[in-house]
Amino acid sequence: MGKANNPRRVADNEAMAKTKMLRTSGQKLNLVAQMVRGKKVEAALTDLTFSKKRIAGDVKKCLQSAIANAENNHNLDVDELIVAEAYVGKNMTLKRGRPRARGRFGKILKPFSELTIVVRQVEEQA
Repeated sequence: MGKANNPRRVADNEAMAKTKMLRTSGQKLNLVAQMVRGKKVEAALTDLTFSKKRIAGDVKKCLQSAIANAENNHNLDVDELIVAEAYVGKNMTLKRGRPRARGRFGKILKPFSELTIVVRQVEEQA
């Protein structure tokens, strides 16, 4: 008498990976996420490997996790996967500061973000 399984959040031909607490702003992370949206996973991995953006390595790790989830947990074919969705959300913000002239206080905000990548299996047209 076990507990019933949770329903899947994505369709049967999809797999998902989520990375939280990425140390960058959502605006900068979204620039890298735009690079991979709608592409085949091999092309997306190549673009992320040779990108000059610092956060591209973390995005690549999340994409590789989504590919591994698709292959191992959902029995999807890796060669037919595309990046269906890649979206960014805000996470916490560290509040830091610096003393300024005349007794004032300069606010320094250090934002964190989270990234969700959904890969989908599509059959290639011959």
